[in-house]
This record gives sequence, structure tokens and C-alpha cells, in this order.
Amino acid sequence: MLEVEQWAEIRRMIRVEGLSQREVHRKTGIHRDTIRKALAEPKPPTYTRQAVRASKIDPFREVIERLLTENPTLSGVRILEEIRLLGYQGGKSILNDLLAEIRPRFAPAPRTFQRTTYQPGELLQFDLMELREEVPVGWGQTRRGYLLTGELPYSKKLCAALIFRKKFEDIAWGMNECLTQLGALPEKVVIDREAALHKGAGHPTDSFAAWLGQLNLGWIILAPGDAQAKGALERSHRFVHGNFEAGRSFANPLDFQDQLGKWLTKANNRSHRTTKQIITERFTEEAASMRPLPKHLPDIDHRQVMRVSPQPYLRFDSNDYSLDPRLVGRRVELRASQDKVLAVELDTGQVACQHTRVFAKGLTFTDPEHQEELDQMRIERRDQKPRAEQPEVEIRPLAAYDNLIPA
Repeated sequence: MLEVEQWAEIRRMIRVEGLSQREVHRKTGIHRDTIRKALAEPKPPTYTRQAVRASKIDPFREVIERLLTENPTLSGVRILEEIRLLGYQGGKSILNDLLAEIRPRFAPAPRTFQRTTYQPGELLQFDLMELREEVPVGWGQTRRGYLLTGELPYSKKLCAALIFRKKFEDIAWGMNECLTQLGALPEKVVIDREAALHKGAGHPTDSFAAWLGQLNLGWIILAPGDAQAKGALERSHRFVHGNFEAGRSFANPLDFQDQLGKWLTKANNRSHRTTKQIITERFTEEAASMRPLPKHLPDIDHRQVMRVSPQPYLRFDSNDYSLDPRLVGRRVELRASQDKVLAVELDTGQVACQHTRVFAKGLTFTDPEHQEELDQMRIERRDQKPRAEQPEVEIRPLAAYDNLIPA
């Protein structure tokens, strides 16, 4: 069959160069009848699809379509078993070709997406990313860690903080850190259905609602299984795994956060592949549309009231921290942050303990002052204990014994 390129060349050679059909035949080798047809046909040659030959599976097509109507995800193996019972003698490859053609008609309609545009300062997306490697936390231990990540969809500026638990106090601390890194407030925050933030039916927990209210922030809680709604952060998580976490070692949580801060500075000074702009420059534009941070961010310390037991220790995050033993029996309030564990006696405001928080587990920490108090109290109890009365014993002169023993 004459190709389109040959058809065009024949017409050019005869009508532009003025060659004869014989000369065209000699130069191209194309038959003269084909040359005449090319000149006579004003439109380029087209190819018509050959009629499809009958297939062994054609008699069973109706049965296959009925099976797919009942169960669109029915496997090819099961369909083959069913039609074999009805006399199908062909192979599985023929069936697979047919299923590839017709199965989409029976499957649920695929989800469609529209291009999303963001206004400056409109949204801040938050998410939790589990680290692939555990973080050293001292005492020869490592612990599974998470990054609380935040990203502004308009400027693509990324912020993050290391936490070790999915409790509200830890997540809220991470969100406070992200806001501090940004230095400004958006109109709304976007989160998925994390248990510490979402109490059900798209409503925030009381603790999260209180945090939002103190900052006058709106919120959007995504539908379940709707990871596409924060696809920008999902891509950023892959970027963090591959460009920050991979190939690095960390001495402790402080070293991790320090390296993370330096990397974020570098990452936010790159040209983003979507916006084609330097992230920090685009953020400068966005920050002008955002509200300033309040002087004090919401207090998100873990608080708990307890009574000091005869063994004066409190347990927090699987570690035991000593308390002032002279406060046994009194009520104290525990206030735990990411860097310290503090307890205050409720009636007097006296500090019952102040320890550096440790993220290793199963340890006991005793303040030397508390140990001295315990030792002093033992001495006081010993001195105050009444001595048992001693029986009176007669003391005789030694001469009395000499008289009893003959010389």
C-alpha cells in the first residue's frame, strides 16, 4: 500500500518539479498505476482496520459480562473456571485480552481531580510522618520517632518538628514549633483524622478546638482515606525521606532537630519544581497576607494532678522521677513539656520536682537533694524512736567474788 509520504512526494515531483510519470517511476521504483492513483486521489491514503476475526471466546462473551456485572473485581482465573464448565476450550491469554477491553465498563467510575489553586496565607497543611529509622535517645536506647510536618500550599514552605508520641500535647507542641518556624498564622489548618485531633464525624477534639480557638484559626478535617487532598505534603514526605533522613546519623534528639533545622533552611531556599520560584521568596510574598503570631502560643504542657505516695516518685512516659519526700500525702500537679518534667504542690505552690525530660524508657531519676532529704528523714525517725527500758542489774564489788573462791 502506498504510504502517505510517498503519495506526497509523487505529487510534488510531478506538479512542482515537472517530472514525467516515467521519470518518477525510474527514481522511486513505484509502479506507474500507483503513481496515476496518487495523482488522481486528492486526499492522502488512509488505513482501514481489518475485520476482526471470530474468536473462541465470542460465544462466552455474554456470560463473562454477566459475571462482571455481578462482581466487577472477579479475577480472570475464576472467570476462566466458570466458562470452562460451559465448554470454553481456548487459552487464558484470549480471556485476559477481552477482560482488559471490557472490565472498565463494569468497574466503578474512577475519581476525577481538578487543578487546585491556593490563595496566599489561606491554608497550612499538617501531617505526621513516621521516620524509617529509630532515633538514639541516650542510655543505649533508640526510639521510634515522628515528624510533625507543615506546608503552606501557596509558597510550598516546609516546616517540621521531631516528636516521639501521638498524644495531643506532643502533636500540639510540634504544631507550635511549625508556627514558630513560619512566624505567621494562616487562615485555616488542614489535618487528617488523627485520633488525638479528631473526635469523630469531622469534629475536632476539645483539646484541639481549644488550641484553634486561642489562635483564632479555622480548620478542615479531611474525609477518611483522602490522602490525595494533601498530596503536596505526601510528596514532601518522600522528599524528606530521600534527601534528609537517608544517609544521616544522629547522636540524640537535639542533634536530630539541629540537623533538621539546617536542612529545612536549605530546602526552603531551592526553586520549587511546581511554582518555578524560590520558596523563601514566594513565602515573603505570602507572609504579607498572614497574621502575626501572638506573643505567647497556647500552653500545651501535659498536666495531671496526683498525690505523692509514700515512695515519692511520679511516672511519666514510662520513666520514674523523684519528688520531694517531705510532700508525701499532699497533692501535686505534674506539668510535662518536651524538655522538662515539673511538679508543683497545689496548696503552697512549692516545687516538688524539676527534671530534664528523657525520651529513653524504663529509667528512674533521683534528684540528689531528694535523696539527701530521704537520708535526713531516716536519721530523724531513728533519733525520735524511744529506746527500750533496760533491766536493773546489781553491780557487786570484786571482793565478794574473792571470798567465794578459796585461795
